Amino acid sequence: MTRVNQKKRGGKGERSLLPFSSKAATRPLAGAALPKGARSPLAGACCHPAISAGGQEHRGLRRGRGLRFGGRGELPLSGRPLSTRGFAAGWRRLCGASWARRMFDGEMASLTAILQTKTVKVPKPIKVIDLPAGGTLFVMEHLDMRGLNRHAEKLGTQLADLHLHNQKLGEKLKKDANTVGKGEEQTGVQFVDKFGFHTVTCCGYLPQVNDWQQDWVTFFARQRIQPQMDMIEKNSGDREARELWGKLQLKMPSLFGDMEIFPALLHGDLWGGNVAEDDSGPVIFDPAAFYGHSEYELAIAGMFGGFSGSFYSAYHSKIPKAPGFDKRLKLYQLFHYMNHWNHFGGGYRGSSINIMRNLVN
Repeated sequence: MTRVNQKKRGGKGERSLLPFSSKAATRPLAGAALPKGARSPLAGACCHPAISAGGQEHRGLRRGRGLRFGGRGELPLSGRPLSTRGFAAGWRRLCGASWARRMFDGEMASLTAILQTKTVKVPKPIKVIDLPAGGTLFVMEHLDMRGLNRHAEKLGTQLADLHLHNQKLGEKLKKDANTVGKGEEQTGVQFVDKFGFHTVTCCGYLPQVNDWQQDWVTFFARQRIQPQMDMIEKNSGDREARELWGKLQLKMPSLFGDMEIFPALLHGDLWGGNVAEDDSGPVIFDPAAFYGHSEYELAIAGMFGGFSGSFYSAYHSKIPKAPGFDKRLKLYQLFHYMNHWNHFGGGYRGSSINIMRNLVN
């Protein structure tokens, strides 16, 4: 938990996750057009060094499970090559992937963490495998899914439950500590009182270092915006962006006032292409999880659409909007615009600069 104190701080159709449908592989940005011919690196197969294949009978992978792989065009499993023919185009260009193992390890850790909360459904991760001939393979549960529709409200409720899970766990531990003879239950989930995650994750193909911090504003500035700014400076030397970021760092504490922020387990990349539903309810997938401010999750959801009013109503019935919500949402959207800037170039500069200008003024 962190208490931000300004004075103290000084200032539609049927689809399946496995095999992967590439139809949703492009996500439009609000206020910033995709460069001509470009596809978002944060969406589906064009983002990740992976293609998904489901229902294969290789080495005990029963029908109903699936695998994602990054690296080469064919995988020699059980002596038989698994061709990529028929899967999403563009995979060969974006996979080559010395970083596939890092990405898959982060995704597996993220899915595991969310799964253990028992709040919202995710595909069960099974194993990350380095292949002898090169490349990396990620085996996970196969789920028959369709676009999110009738379970949007339920997703709002379950996402709020995910975000509240760690806080409620902490409250329970305090209560149990004051109860004579009450032992600690072994649930597989431990209370977290810091911001970060125990491993590196990826948003797109760029790594996110999640070193633990006691303070949320420090974490967000140092480990979300600053790495993006460092890449922008390295690639373009954008003076205006650097100057605005310097001013925004001084302004940031005032956007939080004295609000109390509990570390919440976040999906980390919850746009409309990373949610779906099956017969049992909503499903979320392709996470880049970490413990952060719950409002962060809603930034990318608002940028890329895919969520109905019933989703937001259900979510905010459990986690109401705090004063200053709209400005902080823009702050969190800044990360995603800058991340796209670093993936695609200057087509996303305008949105990034405008957000910083508006927040500084």
